[in-house]
Amino acid sequence: MPIKLPSDLPAFAVLQREGVMVMAEEQAARQDIRPLRIGLLNLMPKKIQTENQFARLIGATPLQIELSLIRMSDHTAKNTAADHMENFYRPFCEVAESGEKFDGLIITGAPIEHLPFEQVTYWDEISQVFDWTQSHVHSTFGVCWGGMAMINHFHGVRKYDLPHKAFGCVRHQNLAPASPYLRGFSDDMVIPVSRWTELRREEIQAAGLPILIDSTETGPCLVEDPAHRALYIFNHFEYDSDTLKQEYDRDVAEGTPINIPANYYPANDPSQRPQNRWRSHAHLLYGNWINEIYQTTPFDLARIGLD
Repeated sequence: MPIKLPSDLPAFAVLQREGVMVMAEEQAARQDIRPLRIGLLNLMPKKIQTENQFARLIGATPLQIELSLIRMSDHTAKNTAADHMENFYRPFCEVAESGEKFDGLIITGAPIEHLPFEQVTYWDEISQVFDWTQSHVHSTFGVCWGGMAMINHFHGVRKYDLPHKAFGCVRHQNLAPASPYLRGFSDDMVIPVSRWTELRREEIQAAGLPILIDSTETGPCLVEDPAHRALYIFNHFEYDSDTLKQEYDRDVAEGTPINIPANYYPANDPSQRPQNRWRSHAHLLYGNWINEIYQTTPFDLARIGLD
């Protein structure tokens, strides 16, 4: 089954060219089926790139998905055209006021790791988002900073600055092969990492949260929070093949000290084309998440947050 997107959203044409099944809203309306409603709270500067990345993953499942794009209410996007934001995004305050509910919500990362949480300009509102998910979202997926912020909000787990950026393709271990979220996963896998901060294993464990994927090199990656119906991932399965290259090239052009992303370029040579070694596990993870939502969410959206 396809993912339902507005036919004029850039991701529609991108995914269609890649062979991902997409469906326009008018076509979906003719099907007698309730699609899963998934929200994307997009905090990344490159909104369209991020839309493509997550739509590609959640659109690869055999279920019909309706993707809703959400933004922070008073934060103005500087790297995405205003008409795109106006046409496709709704501010969180409008979504909250409507009372509508979602089967799933993805909260993306944001390039604000260096700031203490309380100094983020929209911290009060995103704290409201976290609390709102408990009554209006069946399952929430916090990604990188989004996951760090959510686990801090609910459990007080802190983030710590790293002396050097964790940057590259890092091998991780599957600690919970019986987890439905890791169904089909290998015992270990490569995941793109790009962050200046970390969460510490002992604090996550002290909060009573199971770590599903871990790395001896860069620490915990995927954490489950059953009490809040949430997953937190601190690395980037959703990245395209060239996303780390874009970040590296940007920093080099700006004169920002940066190491070549580890285990990314063949022979560690930035002139060579990087190879994607995480795509299959990315699809598995997000497909498993969508499947778990489908298996457990109420058919009546109004029941979300009540059972």
